Amino acid sequence: MGDRQNNIVCIFDQKSPRITAYNVHEWIYETLRIQEDDIRMIQIDGPQRRVYIKFVNIYRMMDVLQMVKGQLEYHHENGELSVVKVEVAGLGRKRVRIANLPPEFPDGTLRDILTKYGEVKKITEEQWSTLYRYPVYNGIRLAEITLQKHKHSHIIIMGNRILLTYDGQPITCYG
Repeated sequence: MGDRQNNIVCIFDQKSPRITAYNVHEWIYETLRIQEDDIRMIQIDGPQRRVYIKFVNIYRMMDVLQMVKGQLEYHHENGELSVVKVEVAGLGRKRVRIANLPPEFPDGTLRDILTKYGEVKKITEEQWSTLYRYPVYNGIRLAEITLQKHKHSHIIIMGNRILLTYDGQPITCYG
């Protein structure tokens, strides 16, 4: 599995000056107050201006996220100030496949339900390929969502167990 688990990402402004690895480590220590035994890895993606921090456990990661409330500041040596967005790595814009939902269920109501996981950009219906005799809708809806938290693999709507899947989704038990 290539998905990031127990990771936060610190996203620096693309226009900000590059920061040395030493300064990144010092900034993490001073700003996030993370101890060495709290983390397993620090990965710096210089061109993308991102720093990934892998935690030993999800509880410490959640503590840090709660403390920073989504953003921090970095004071560059030249006096410039950068706003740094801090979020769970692996979230962001996802295409969520929704199966087993009755076709009569309104998209607006589905949007309201999904909004607790993030901003719903659009909902569309998937169709059978034109290779099949009936290239009609196949009962799968696709929702583009900017996730703010992960979803379980299923929810109950109108007494139906609705399946939700997307890339990077944490593995959960269907039962």
